[in-house]
Amino acid sequence: MTSVTRRQLLVGATALIFATAAAGCSTPSTTGGDSAGGSEITFLTFETPNLTPAYWDAAIKRVTDKYPDVKVRKLVSPTADGRTDYAKQLLQSGQFPDVMVGLSPAGFAESGNLYAWSEGELQDFTFPTANPIRGKYYQLPANTQTIPPIYYNTKVFADRGITAPPKDWAGLLEVCEKLKAAGVTPFVTGGGKDAFASSMLLTGIVSVDVYGKTPDWLSKRRAGTVKFSDPDFTAALAKFADLAQRGYIQKSDVSRDYAATEQAFLDGKGAMYPMGNWFAASADAKQRNDIGVFNFPSADGRTVVPAYTGGGMVVSAKAKNLDAAKRFALAFQLDKAQLDSSVKADGLIPAVKGYTPPADAGPVFKAGYELYQQAVADKAVVHGFRWESADDGLLPGMAAKVDAVAQDLTTGRKTPAAAAAYLDAEWAKAGS
Repeated sequence: MTSVTRRQLLVGATALIFATAAAGCSTPSTTGGDSAGGSEITFLTFETPNLTPAYWDAAIKRVTDKYPDVKVRKLVSPTADGRTDYAKQLLQSGQFPDVMVGLSPAGFAESGNLYAWSEGELQDFTFPTANPIRGKYYQLPANTQTIPPIYYNTKVFADRGITAPPKDWAGLLEVCEKLKAAGVTPFVTGGGKDAFASSMLLTGIVSVDVYGKTPDWLSKRRAGTVKFSDPDFTAALAKFADLAQRGYIQKSDVSRDYAATEQAFLDGKGAMYPMGNWFAASADAKQRNDIGVFNFPSADGRTVVPAYTGGGMVVSAKAKNLDAAKRFALAFQLDKAQLDSSVKADGLIPAVKGYTPPADAGPVFKAGYELYQQAVADKAVVHGFRWESADDGLLPGMAAKVDAVAQDLTTGRKTPAAAAAYLDAEWAKAGS
């Protein structure tokens, strides 16, 4: 999964876009037909410290071994969280990929550029009706991600006399103050070209405080019955800004990209790390035994777990080889080896009927998985703010505005009231 200041690529000559794509693409070793046989498809991926070129190549090969008539040309987004913007550039230049993974379908679907999956094609997924766009389903609901739990260094906590993770917001502030007094930075956050890392704490606060009371808040925002400048949302912005004002978040962190942010936490440059559950894969791959995880705390200690189900593949409605694209996408998302690999490589929780994680899944993943399963049982799961898509998600382009607001609140460039007004103004532009 994973998500980067939404880096804007210049919409210039087609040749420039193609050169960028070619520079970021590789063709995995596959068997199968050639383009003359009508079976070649293009597949847009992205890379992170977890999702390496080898990960994607192995996954592609498993599918093409099953369907040897399908030949795949892999494209790679220049930035991990900029893949939606990059897909827009490719669409505008007439090079829209046949299959894409992990991008927001909003905008693409409404304009008729994505294939709408049938009920029968979605029957193997746990939540087949996730993320509807005008009553149709364009993105395979392949996995669930909790966004964000809070990971913490158990040794740092123990060395400062903190015997257990906090249960509520007041407890979290007490932990932060104790850590700061001991010369330890409470939270590791990020930004730079991966701006989503700067808004993780804001995602947690809005999800727990706002969505915890009004689960369909963003649907109401789309309907125009609530605004970002309303008291509940502005209070969430103020709560986030307060963390920065207290020094629990470092202003300089907003210039650090995702990979460096993760490494900073692993190197002990802060005690807590609010991040999507994909981080568990990194922790387990490094065999860390000093990392714990707890749910994002609410004001009253009530369990509210932000999560997002979706993130799977979308297929171009205008793919030259549509049948091959559809077969590739479904086979990729339902392959047991691929699902197990996604657990280990990216900490994903597959939303496929009958699936159980591999027995050798790591301890950090298992701890987060158990927290999520308990939240499901308790009916305590809400959408993760900023990460939603489709009819109950942010308007196209607004995720980048949320990231910008998080950075401005961290550095003090905006007050909570100014940030709320900015979001309302940008929302109006996005909807016009």
